[in-house]
Parts: sequence; structure tokens; C-alpha cells
Amino acid sequence: MEKHPLPRLDTDVKNLREHLLPFCRLATGKIWHDPQGKHIVACGDSSDSKFIKQIFNKSQAVLAVHDPPYNLVMFEKQTVDEFVVWCKRWIENSNQILSENSSLYIWLGADQNDNFQPLPQFMIMMGESQFKSRSFITMRNQRGYGTQKNWMAIRQELLYYTKGSPAYTVQYTDIPKILKGYYKEVDGKITDNSERGKSPTIRSGNVWVDIQQVFYRMQENVNGCYGQKPLKSIERIIEASSAENELITDFFSHSGTTLIAAERTNRKCITIDIDPIFAEISIRRLEHLRETGKPGWQASNPFAKELSKLNRHELKAIGITE
Repeated sequence: MEKHPLPRLDTDVKNLREHLLPFCRLATGKIWHDPQGKHIVACGDSSDSKFIKQIFNKSQAVLAVHDPPYNLVMFEKQTVDEFVVWCKRWIENSNQILSENSSLYIWLGADQNDNFQPLPQFMIMMGESQFKSRSFITMRNQRGYGTQKNWMAIRQELLYYTKGSPAYTVQYTDIPKILKGYYKEVDGKITDNSERGKSPTIRSGNVWVDIQQVFYRMQENVNGCYGQKPLKSIERIIEASSAENELITDFFSHSGTTLIAAERTNRKCITIDIDPIFAEISIRRLEHLRETGKPGWQASNPFAKELSKLNRHELKAIGITE
């Protein structure tokens, strides 16, 4: 299956999805408990308060990292107003399961060809929530889209909110301090910023240019999962806004990146996805990491074993081509 990457699983690939669903352990409403007792993967609707209460019981998380579906596929199904109403429900659920002092990060897009929706509508809704805005982070993609008549779109938006007064740990990038400046006298000596700093690298700000966008040659790549977030970005969030052994959550597991980042940083994670296939991918990705030490499948895919039993004609019939 190395030569047969999966197409986007969030698009109209009915035959492929019908073939993969029997291999998924979770149906809607079901929960997978990690044999090692660290994590939970659930299949269900994050806007359903009863389902969320069932999963968390009395547990509370110190950090939520959500990446809701906001791409074109979503807007073929919902208007922006409907999307925001839906978002309000899972935001309220997030508030219920987050601790008194906690952090909330939300990845959200802005369609530059349609009044930057749904970002402004979402931000207005959040202004009426129980959360306090803290930062508007931009992550730069190495590749983007656009035309010769517009600036190429290479940014991803990340909103940071807090509840109460959560702890925050300063993060540093891999970018070395090259430029000197900010001279001042310390103990009778004129010093520059590099001499006074605690790290030889630049402190992370709200514009991230040092994180590689995920593409098919990377080991963490998960075929079929469009818009996969880089592990480095999620690990940065986790290390800034939680401590080891604390509970974090992600209501839209997708490729399972938050789950994998939690495992690698020694946190506990409860992650949810409404799609049984993405829930299964998340579980398999965790198992794959523990078995091989690899955070993804690079040129292969999570269902390679099952799909390898099909011949070329059978693969073509379910939408997989070389």
C-alpha cells in the first residue's frame, strides 16, 4: 500500500468509506479506553452535552485544543450562522469540562474570498462566552494557494483563550538569536539582549514561522487526513499550557495529532471524533507510535494491511489509484 495513498476521507468517497467502516472499532456513542490507562478515544458529537458528560464523568481538563472542521466541505453543508450556533454548543461543553484555571486553543480558518468567514463571526460569539481572549496566533505554511492577482494564502489562525488564571510556560523556538540590540547597563557593563537572555534561541511569539507544514514525505504524515496539524505546533501548545500527567482534550480528533502529542509529552488525553473512521485512525496512530516509535505512516496509510488484500481493480472501485 506504499504506492496507494488514501484520498481525502472528509470528501465524497462513499465506496472507500463503506469498505473501511467494518474495520473501525467504534460506532457512534462508543468509547475506547487505552489499555495503559492514559487516554480515551470516543466516537460521537462534541456538541452533545450528555455525551461529553458521559465521557468525562467527574474528570476536568486543564487544556483544550480544538480544530473544528471549517473548510469548504463544512460550508457545503452549513451556513456560517449555522456553523457558529453549532460552535457555541461545543464551546459551552468545553467550559463544563475545563478546570477552574484552564486554557483553550482553537484553530480556525478565514476565507479571504468571502469576507474572511467564519473567523469574525466566531470571534464575536466567543466575546459572549465565559472565556477571556489572550492571543491571536498565526502559523505560517511553507506552501499555500492563491493567484497572480492576490497575496498567496499561507497562514493558519489559532485563537488562545483562558478561563480563570492558568499557568503558562514560556516556549522557545529553534531560531538562534542573530540580531543584537536592546542595549542597557547591567552591573556597570553595557550588555545586549543576547547576553541577558536565558536562551540562545528566540522566544516564541504569536507568529510561528519555525514549524514545518505536514506533507507526504514527513514521518508524521497520515494519508487521508486533510489539513493535518504539525505535531510540533500541538506540542508547543501542550508544553506552554499544561504540565506532565495533567489531562488535556480535543473534541475533533481527526488524524489524532493531539493524542499523539499528549503521549509524547506525557499527558493524559481524552479525544473525540464524530466520524468512526477518524476515531479508528487516532487509535491506530497511537498503537503505531507505541509499536514502532513512528508518529505516522509517511507514504503508507492506517489501513494498509486491510487494503493490501485488494487487487488493482478492487482498489480502483473504491477510489484508490496509484
